[in-house]
Amino acid sequence: MALFDWFSETTGPVVKGERVTLRMPSPIDHAAWAALRERSRAYLQPWEPLWPEDDLSRAAFRRRLTIYEREMDAGTAWPFFIHRNADDALVGAVTVSNIRRGVAETGTLGYWIGQPFAGQGLATDAVRAVCGFAFDAARLHRVEAACVPANLASRRVLEKAGFEHEGQARAYLKINGAWADHVLFGLVRDEGDRGA
Repeated sequence: MALFDWFSETTGPVVKGERVTLRMPSPIDHAAWAALRERSRAYLQPWEPLWPEDDLSRAAFRRRLTIYEREMDAGTAWPFFIHRNADDALVGAVTVSNIRRGVAETGTLGYWIGQPFAGQGLATDAVRAVCGFAFDAARLHRVEAACVPANLASRRVLEKAGFEHEGQARAYLKINGAWADHVLFGLVRDEGDRGA
């Protein structure tokens, strides 16, 4: 279970996992974020939408932060950057987005880990922590996730975090320029401790 430290509205929540801390992205993160994304480009691109030409620029990062702020204000997303507790290094990002309230109380999980930090369990820790936040602080009932079938590392993260395989969706998301099938996963609030 994650611990929550609430700060002012401008900084947002801080979510602590066993080995990582999740914090809201801020303008001071640009250099570390851009360097990690550039270093991990070949590793990440097969599993992500096409990157815009200026994706790593400071201007694009500011646009990204504006979108994050708008989504948080609307209550439709919670974006976090993942920092390793041992040295506060930025290692990736995790987001609960597409939040639907009312009869659904559901959000969609997305995450990435930079190549230098892959295979160390940091993504699993971050997913567990953000799901604790989603269920406890954001009061969601369900978190959904999807990954390309060939992305075995992402699938392992979800399974270790307690997500259950729920099916497959054809041409679900446009990944690396082409519509791709995805394996669908879900985690319900009452099941959230399974992956801990």
